[in-house]
Amino acid sequence: MLDRKMIRKDPDRVREGLRKKGAAFDLDGFLALDERQRALIQETESLKRERNEVSQEISRLKKENRDASSILERMKKNSDRIKEIDAELKGIAERLEELALFMPNLPHDSVPYGTCPEHNVVRRQWGTLPERSTEPLPHWEIGEKLGILDLAAGSSLGGRGFVVLRGDGSLLSRALITLMLDIHRTQGYEEISVPYLVTRACMVGTGQLPKLAEDMYASEKDDLFLIPTAEVPLTNMYRESILDGARLPVKLTAASPCFRREAGSYGQETRGLVRVHQFDKVEMVKLSLPEASYEELESLTSDATAILEALEIPYRVIELCTMDLSFGAAKCYDLETYAPGMGRWLEVSSCSNFEDFQARRANIRFKRRPNEKPEFVHTLNGSGLALPRVIATILELNQTPTGKVRIPTALVPYMGGREYLEA
Repeated sequence: MLDRKMIRKDPDRVREGLRKKGAAFDLDGFLALDERQRALIQETESLKRERNEVSQEISRLKKENRDASSILERMKKNSDRIKEIDAELKGIAERLEELALFMPNLPHDSVPYGTCPEHNVVRRQWGTLPERSTEPLPHWEIGEKLGILDLAAGSSLGGRGFVVLRGDGSLLSRALITLMLDIHRTQGYEEISVPYLVTRACMVGTGQLPKLAEDMYASEKDDLFLIPTAEVPLTNMYRESILDGARLPVKLTAASPCFRREAGSYGQETRGLVRVHQFDKVEMVKLSLPEASYEELESLTSDATAILEALEIPYRVIELCTMDLSFGAAKCYDLETYAPGMGRWLEVSSCSNFEDFQARRANIRFKRRPNEKPEFVHTLNGSGLALPRVIATILELNQTPTGKVRIPTALVPYMGGREYLEA
């Protein structure tokens, strides 16, 4: 949620930010409604002051047994008008709140302008892709040959977009989660176990609702939502809180399943592990001082790439252009790994700075000193990492001519000493 005072003070900045993000938002209508609200507030405050002043006059006239009927009649009209204004103000406040929740965050000035993913910028790359003497297989063929990926069972149980990992596939998933959490703990993150169902207020706080309601899985009876990422419960742990500024940054990590109604074309885009409705992910969340949040974004991104380097996976860091940013992000880096069997780069993490956008929605504040006015924190989050595409990359990148798949060295202790996945 954007600062209402900032919107009034600098509407041209907001208008330009919305244009850069490609957001179809009626800013002029919003400002007109906001102006109407402020005018009505001034009118009702004036009427209430008059009512308070005249009430003393009426009291005096009655004590002197003088006629106060004309004043009483005027005050009745005054009271009726106040009731009318209060009713209109209630409706305007609700409408402004509704509109504000649909207004996206503005891109940071450093974000490159662009209208499509092709305008994203490769900021750096690590590692080299191995040369191959044979045509690499896609991960779904490798996984089924090894007996660790059961697509038919997933489809039978949940329909399109669900998968089953079996045997060593399940062990690989568990090993990756443990490795990632162990590394993040050494990076200073507190490990948290979170609920997988959260309230509507939590989803509004981090920006999934109301804008992305169609992408969420909901329990209508309880008005609870399956989490699309652990970002939601981790960030909302501090909803309606005022933190001690000396504690910042707060650094949290959690492993959880994630539930999303992923949209996408059929064919290769939805085969295997690339686009699924339920998947495991390790998430990192930071609550930061405003002036430090962009430095924290760089370190958050480095914390995520440390996982890829530990897994010996070549990657590239992509800075998203303005129109490829998410609804709530002010700046974002995507981490991509190359899957040779599919012949394409796969996004395995997004590291974003939301500035105070989520904090305003969730009312997360801090005080620099005990007697100072609270300020909104800046929130950041990043995947560290999303498992399905990491598993797909490991299978495709480390496949051997004999059909076995080499397990990255850092994972070997978590896999009971095993160095290869084999049938």
